[in-house]
Amino acid sequence: MYKVIIIGSGCAGLTAAVYAARADLMPLVIDGREPGGQLSLTTMVENFPGFVDGILGPQLIENARKQAERFGAQFRSGAVTDVDLSQRPFKLTVGNETLECEALIVASGASARTLGLPSERELFGHGLSTCATCDGFFFRDKNIIVVGGGDSAMEEATFLTKFASTVTIMHRRNEFRASKIMLDRARANAKIKFLTPYIIEDLHDVQKKNLESIRIRNLDTQEVSQMHIDGVFLGIGHDPNTAIFKGKLDMNPDGYLIVNNGSRTNVEGVFAAGDVHDHIYRQAITAAGAGCMAAIDAEKFLEGHTA
Repeated sequence: MYKVIIIGSGCAGLTAAVYAARADLMPLVIDGREPGGQLSLTTMVENFPGFVDGILGPQLIENARKQAERFGAQFRSGAVTDVDLSQRPFKLTVGNETLECEALIVASGASARTLGLPSERELFGHGLSTCATCDGFFFRDKNIIVVGGGDSAMEEATFLTKFASTVTIMHRRNEFRASKIMLDRARANAKIKFLTPYIIEDLHDVQKKNLESIRIRNLDTQEVSQMHIDGVFLGIGHDPNTAIFKGKLDMNPDGYLIVNNGSRTNVEGVFAAGDVHDHIYRQAITAAGAGCMAAIDAEKFLEGHTA
């Protein structure tokens, strides 16, 4: 039996662990399928307060983990495959084990949709990105590609024109699913070009650990060509890691958890933090702030309830 279990070990989960541990709640953090969250796949983080020269994403995560451990937080590898939130204590299935807790913080994050190419993981943070706000600064005066045809792609592309020389929106169809206002705004920007109907078939150069070119295919003609490029941003959306909570916690049509009065979900004693509910900002600092809120809300909840 744990007072608090935290699902997820990204910025939200680790900040919640620091606060919960300092409140003497002895939290257990379950790492999840992506230990460290999306920051563990990035390189330099320059927009997290307090690091004048920036900090590597994995180092920021490791520091937060050690900080939580210093105050007594425990960690367990593995992923939660089932939850019973019908009554307290809540029951979580991790592997062959069932864990119980009096309060639960869900910080399982959201996973960026990718192209499914073997070379992607090797080049994340080395020319390939899923976050224009995070990484746009590194592409000043560069030529970059944004993949996608929805509002996310248009918004990312428009933002990136602040830095890049040219931004090319690549989409597999000639038609776009983006709203008219977002599409018109992109088309009116002199720095933005469109390339349709194309897909990326491969990214180079994995051996050099640096994105230098891409192999693309025209879906109308099937013509394959090589394109030199400085960076690729994937603007094809995110999927919240909430599958195990369907029918158990309220969520919006896209699967993001709904919170009220801070971090509270519709189930008393269950709290949510970070990208698992935030589909607007999706920043390390906002995730950390949400983790702080969830831990404080959980502490106040436990003060007034016993299992």
